[in-house]
Amino acid sequence: MTDELADALEAPPEHEFSPEEHRRILVILFALMLGMFLAALDQTIVATALPTIAGDLHGLNHLSWVVTAYLICSTISLPLWGKFGDLYGRKNFFQISIIIFLIGSMLSGLSHTMVELIACRAIQGIGAGGLMVGSQAIIGDVIVGATWATLAPSSASQASSGPSRAGGSPSTSRGAGSSTLTSR
Repeated sequence: MTDELADALEAPPEHEFSPEEHRRILVILFALMLGMFLAALDQTIVATALPTIAGDLHGLNHLSWVVTAYLICSTISLPLWGKFGDLYGRKNFFQISIIIFLIGSMLSGLSHTMVELIACRAIQGIGAGGLMVGSQAIIGDVIVGATWATLAPSSASQASSGPSRAGGSPSTSRGAGSSTLTSR
C-alpha cells in the first residue's frame, strides 16, 4: 500500500473511534449484514426449490407469481419502510420488518396451495423491503458523515468498474481502468 492510499483510508482526526465505539459499530454492521443475508439466502433457496415446490402443490402454471409477488411487494414497500423509519425510528421498523419476514417465511412453509404460497411470499416481500432499506439507513446513521464520505467513493468506483473488470460489454465499460478490454 502506498503512503497516499494509507492516508486516504485513515479516518479524519475528529472522527477517530475509541475501541468501544469501533466494537459497537462492528456488532451493528454484523447484525445488519445478517438481516440482509437472511433475505438474500431466502431468494436463493426459493429459486432453487421452486420447481419442486410448485410440482408438489400442483401449480406449475402459477410458478412465476411466487417470485413476482415477492418482488412487487418488496419494491412497493421500500419507500414506505424508509419514510416510516425516518418518522418513527429505524430500529423499531427494522425489527418489525424482520418479524414480518419471518412470519411470511413460516407461513410459506406451511402453505398447502399455490395461492397460499403466493400470498405468503407477498407478506415475506413486504418484510424484505424493510430489511433492505432499514439496514442501509441504519448504516448511514451509525457511521458518521466524514467516515462515510471516505467509504462512499470507494463503493461507487467499485460498483461502476465492476462490469468492466468482469468482462462486460466493451461499448458500455470504457470507464477508468478498463482500457485492457478488447472488442469481441
